[in-house]
Amino acid sequence: MSASWAGEGGIFIALGANLPSELGTPRETLQETLRRLQSAGVAVVARSPWYASEPVPPSDQPWFVNGVAEVSSELAAEPLLALMHEIEADLGRVRRERWEARVVDLDLIDYRGQASDGALELPHPRMAERSFVLRPMGDIAPSWIHPVTGKAIADLIAALPPDAGEVKKLTD
Repeated sequence: MSASWAGEGGIFIALGANLPSELGTPRETLQETLRRLQSAGVAVVARSPWYASEPVPPSDQPWFVNGVAEVSSELAAEPLLALMHEIEADLGRVRRERWEARVVDLDLIDYRGQASDGALELPHPRMAERSFVLRPMGDIAPSWIHPVTGKAIADLIAALPPDAGEVKKLTD
């Protein structure tokens, strides 16, 4: 399928955290995450505002801080995802259970409009159900089109189900 985004980077990463790390608050950890991506040669083209979002699925965990960054990289999708997992581990992420509280979570949302359903599914298979991904992505890529469904981001946001989770834009 052809690219759905004509921006400089065209690669979108969702960032989230709801536990403090050795570096400080979830927001401080996410800011350090962006610095580490840049130090590894991944240029941050744009970053959304930070959002506070309730856990999905609902739980008694603390709310998350979430955002989306558009990046540019020479890395292919799989090596980029491996780098993202390496940064998560370096910042203290330990994967035990699905949807658990975490110090950092990085998801590859879209890689230059590629559509694949192999080991790395692109675009991210649950992005269209997640207000904590769509709303910040809409801030930095208002003309983005889902490469599989052909739906505009504004339409995806409008179609979010009531149980998609509450999100609130934070002041930077």
